[in-house]
Amino acid sequence: MEIKEQARETAKELLQFIRESPDCFHATKAQARRLQDAGFEELFEEETWQLREGGRYFVTRNQSSLIAFQVGKRNFKNFHIMVSHSDSPSFKIKENPEMEAEGWYGKLNVEKYGGMLCAPWFDRPLSASGRVAVRTKKGIEARLVNVDRDLLMIPSLAIHMNRAVNDGYKYNPQKDMLPIYAGGEGKGTFLEIVAESAGVNCGDILGHDLFLYNRTPGTIWGAKEEFVSSPRLDDLQCAFASLKGFLAASHPDSVQVHAVFDNEEVGSCTRQGADSTFLNDVLSRINSGMGREEEALLRALSSSFMISADNAHAVHPNQGDKADPVNRPLMNQGIVIKYHGGQKYSTDAVTAAVFKELCGRAGVPFQTFTNRSDIPGGSTLGNLLNSHVAVRTVDIGLPQLAMHSPYETAGVYDTWYLVRTARAFFGSCLQAEKGLCRLEEA
Repeated sequence: MEIKEQARETAKELLQFIRESPDCFHATKAQARRLQDAGFEELFEEETWQLREGGRYFVTRNQSSLIAFQVGKRNFKNFHIMVSHSDSPSFKIKENPEMEAEGWYGKLNVEKYGGMLCAPWFDRPLSASGRVAVRTKKGIEARLVNVDRDLLMIPSLAIHMNRAVNDGYKYNPQKDMLPIYAGGEGKGTFLEIVAESAGVNCGDILGHDLFLYNRTPGTIWGAKEEFVSSPRLDDLQCAFASLKGFLAASHPDSVQVHAVFDNEEVGSCTRQGADSTFLNDVLSRINSGMGREEEALLRALSSSFMISADNAHAVHPNQGDKADPVNRPLMNQGIVIKYHGGQKYSTDAVTAAVFKELCGRAGVPFQTFTNRSDIPGGSTLGNLLNSHVAVRTVDIGLPQLAMHSPYETAGVYDTWYLVRTARAFFGSCLQAEKGLCRLEEA
């Protein structure tokens, strides 16, 4: 199969994965299903782990973060870790969400989750998904729910009523961004609709973590079908590519780790976020589960490597002055290595060199990203994780436009590039000793 066909097929797989993942909970479920289909065993944090050489496992936390790992042999040398995140900017539906307007409309009380572009949320078919906590005979059970139909919309105000709207407008989330879902007799029924979708009685719902999501399907487009647009490319594009590479390769001397964390868009400061103990807990339990001493864990971490994968900004075709004058990533031109003098990204000379070597082995191009020196950028997973698990780390991403829009755009080739590089990464073993680093293939 030609590269173009492989890249297009990978992009189609990505869009299917995103369709299954309207929120962080469903994204975790979609990954768990693929892992189980590949023969991975699910573990639970509250139970004792019985690990074995050659074992393949995964564990979730909060139903919204997931860590999968493969253990080659008991005397493994290090961990090869690739991390991404499961959440995307959206609107979270508040408690007691239903509101009435003008005595006829039914609308929802929502709040911003993460730093999103507000304008693209208007006039799109939306729905609600997430999870509900349900009273059952056995106790409280958390169930995922997706109202899989066009249910909601945030209507724009007509230009006749705000002639200056195209001159710039500051959106008020409590006033401007509330979606309508019903009129007349339909109002007051939102939680009933959610309960019906979850297959439970409305009166048994004791709590909910529900989000709005864009219903517009993803698409492949462009003169040569070189672009892909979809909701939630940031960061499900990286999570998908990491999982594909993880399932395709292993090395007997390393423990391969695929980790996807929730709440990156709001700072990661949760029990399931990157700034939690989750990764460290799992690595420690792998080490002890294989009958190894604590010193063996510390030695393994000193030779480990982590790829922090979170999408990057491509140079905008109409706003090129917003990019750095020299480091100017473009879609379909390679994986982006991200640098930051203030250490918002964890890349340094050595970790960048290791990643470039991986790209070379995979036959994949790479690019570099730095912010303009007068424009502060965002942060990501790498440095937060390093505060809990100190390993060599590189921050990378796939170039995209319209980041944090409910409909983002990336390159068709780029997912395929990252799959190939992830496969090369998980199929190798970093040997680090006395300042010298080298990659050994299986």
